[in-house]
Amino acid sequence: MIDGCSIVVSGKWIKVASVHEENWLEGEVVTNPALTMKKIKESKLDADIFAFSQKVSDPKPKHPFHFEWDNVAAIPIIDYADWWEKRLSRKARQEVARAERLGVVIKCVEFDEEFLSGVVELFGKIRTKQGRAFSHHGKDRETIRKEVSTFPERSRFIGAYAGNELIGYLKLVFLDGGASILNIITSDLHYDKRPGNALLARAVKVCEERKLSHLLYGKYTYGNKTGSSLTEFKRRNGFEKVLVPRYFVALGWKGKVAIKLKLHLGALGILPPRMISLILNLRSALFRLKTGGGKADMGEQLTSKN
Repeated sequence: MIDGCSIVVSGKWIKVASVHEENWLEGEVVTNPALTMKKIKESKLDADIFAFSQKVSDPKPKHPFHFEWDNVAAIPIIDYADWWEKRLSRKARQEVARAERLGVVIKCVEFDEEFLSGVVELFGKIRTKQGRAFSHHGKDRETIRKEVSTFPERSRFIGAYAGNELIGYLKLVFLDGGASILNIITSDLHYDKRPGNALLARAVKVCEERKLSHLLYGKYTYGNKTGSSLTEFKRRNGFEKVLVPRYFVALGWKGKVAIKLKLHLGALGILPPRMISLILNLRSALFRLKTGGGKADMGEQLTSKN
C-alpha cells in the first residue's frame, strides 16, 4: 500500500509497478507521481518502471515524464436516439432487433442468489473464449461470487434471458461521471440470438437514464493487434477510439534501457500486426487440436475485463 493505493508488480526480467485495478478507481488515481515513485523505490517491490495513466475525462498530458499514447473504447452519451441513429452500424441494429425477435429478454437485475445461480450455470457451459480455456469454467460458487461481485456500491448488472435461462450478462461499473463495462459474457449455445448486442443496447439506455457522459469498454485496440473481432464488435456498436497518455517512468538503469528499447510496450506493442495475427491464430488452432474442439467459439469477442 502506497499513498492509499495497492501497488502491484508484473513481469519477470523487466518489472513494472502499477496501481492495482487502476481503471476501476474513481478520480485522479496518482495525484503526486514523484512522491509515489520515491516511495516505490524505498519499498521492497524491486520495480524497474512505474506506469500510470490519465483518465479519459482528462486526456491532455500534464506530467513531465515519458509517455505513450494508450487508448480506450468510448461511446459519448448524448441520448439513446443519438447512439441508435448516428453511431450504431446497420448490422448492429439488425442484431439488436434479432435478439428481441427471438425472444431474448433483457433486464436489470440484482446480484442475489438466483442471479448467482444463473452465472454459475452459464460459466459451467463455457469452456473456451478467445482461443483458450475460459478462466471461470469449473470454479466453485463462492469463488464466482467473490469475483463477480466486486465494486458492489458502484455496479449494475444487466441479464439476458431465454425463458428462465440466463444466457448472458453485462456488468457496469459507474465512475467519474460515466460507466465502464467490466464484464460482458454470453453463452456460445445462444450466439444466434445475439444477446451481446442486446445487452449493450440496454447499457446505453442505463447511461442515458443516469445522465452519464460516456460508456467505456476497455481498449479499442490492444497494441498492434488491430484486426481483432473484439475491435470490430466495438466499431459496429458505436464505440470510438479515444487517446489517453500512459506514463512509463524508469526507477533505475534497467528501466531506462527497457524504455529506450521500447520493451515496456510488450509483444503486442512491438510485433507487427500480421505476426500477432499469425501467432494468435496458431495458438487458437493448437488449443482446439489439444481439446478436440471444432470451430472457434462464435461468442468469444464478447468476453472482457479491462
